[in-house]
Amino acid sequence: MTTKKDISIFWFRQDLRLSDNPGLTKSLESKNVLPVYILDDINSGENKMGGASRWWLHRSLENLNKQLDNKISFYSGDPLEIFKNLIAKFNLKGIYWNRCYEPWRIKRDTNIKKYLINHGIEAYSYNSNLLWEPNQILKVDQTPYKVFTPYYKKGCLNHDSPRIPIAKPNLEKIIEDEGNRNDLENLNLLDKKKWYSEFENLWQPGENHAHNKFSIFLENGLNGYKYGRNFPSKENVSQLSPHLHFGEISPNQIWYKLEEKSDDYSEKDLYHFKSELGWREFSYYLNFHFPELNKKNLQSKFDNFPWGNDPAFFNSWKKGLTGYPIVDAGMRELWKTGYMHNRVRMIVGSFLVKNLLIHWKEGERWFWDCLIDADLASNSASWQWVAGTGADAAPYFRIFNPVLQGSKFDPEGKYTKKYLPELSKLPIKYLFDPWNAPEDELIKANVNLGSNYPKPIIDLKDSRHKALESFSGL
Repeated sequence: MTTKKDISIFWFRQDLRLSDNPGLTKSLESKNVLPVYILDDINSGENKMGGASRWWLHRSLENLNKQLDNKISFYSGDPLEIFKNLIAKFNLKGIYWNRCYEPWRIKRDTNIKKYLINHGIEAYSYNSNLLWEPNQILKVDQTPYKVFTPYYKKGCLNHDSPRIPIAKPNLEKIIEDEGNRNDLENLNLLDKKKWYSEFENLWQPGENHAHNKFSIFLENGLNGYKYGRNFPSKENVSQLSPHLHFGEISPNQIWYKLEEKSDDYSEKDLYHFKSELGWREFSYYLNFHFPELNKKNLQSKFDNFPWGNDPAFFNSWKKGLTGYPIVDAGMRELWKTGYMHNRVRMIVGSFLVKNLLIHWKEGERWFWDCLIDADLASNSASWQWVAGTGADAAPYFRIFNPVLQGSKFDPEGKYTKKYLPELSKLPIKYLFDPWNAPEDELIKANVNLGSNYPKPIIDLKDSRHKALESFSGL
């Protein structure tokens, strides 16, 4: 008669790293640890991971599994049912994981923890992905903040310092379930059409690459960050968002590395980069305290807003065929790379919601599928911000003019021409409003409006007037 093997399980989730991983480190204080990853497309519902994120996840898991000598057990399905099977197979001492904060995950994890405890199995969870837990930062009256600046300055910066990162643990107790026949390929994360092929040359998922990316940013991008971050052709962006979302690097590691190197950078650049980490925290905070952030306007007055529903407009926006070059460049960057510069995200978001009068939820869904850094909290909070419907949102009447935004933040046209090669020969004077270019300039630049580049699908002045008129009726 064989006896069940005594083990603990570490459940990898949005923490695909070995260093500064509290749950993993704690689990390894026990006898033997089986690492598992579970693709949960059941409990996620409408928040099922999009295509671009699935590509990143596959490559990240590939990287992590290699670090663990291919000992991760991969599963797909309802985690509770999978744990029930593992309980029947092993003598489980405990299951360890790091907390996630999406409402559907909280609900699921709460149920799992209750089941485990009721069956005599310890369940341990830790904070590995946030500097401050959402339930820790509250106003004096114990209600949540709705405005970023007091949340960050009064709440976060006056609270206990973030957890100090911990070292990579000894991995000798990591074991493999030799009876598990599932491997990473069985998760079917990669689309057979291989539309993501260009991603392979642009991005390197994984813990080691996350730290390399951060090092490059410290060397080339942090100096001048406050000013340069608004210009999509400059190097003053970290591009750490997908690495942070999948937990390949922790915000704590970033925070304390910045502290360590504080003498190397100006105070204003450091502060502004740290405050971007703060905005990420604020998004998670809002999603925690307002669980329907991705579904409902935080400002309920917008529930009666007369949104339009023009499929042709929406399709033109998605494909980068609006006739407004900075908008089209951004949407084509998204499709081609799975990413979009933050300033441009604001421009294309404003254009969709305010010029085309299409509900922010439609944009949120498209971004969810196309972004490699698609994050429920950040995506929802950002779309509500730009739409003017959320907490601490840009006022609805703040409507970005794509012509002025392009001229101001892409003054040499490098970014726009990169993604709109059909306009590459157009003088910068006319790049952001080609419909105003003289016919001879268009001919010289080989631009045929309505043929190889679209005419504007709406009039800026008229659409702005219509948006403000709709808003005034609330």
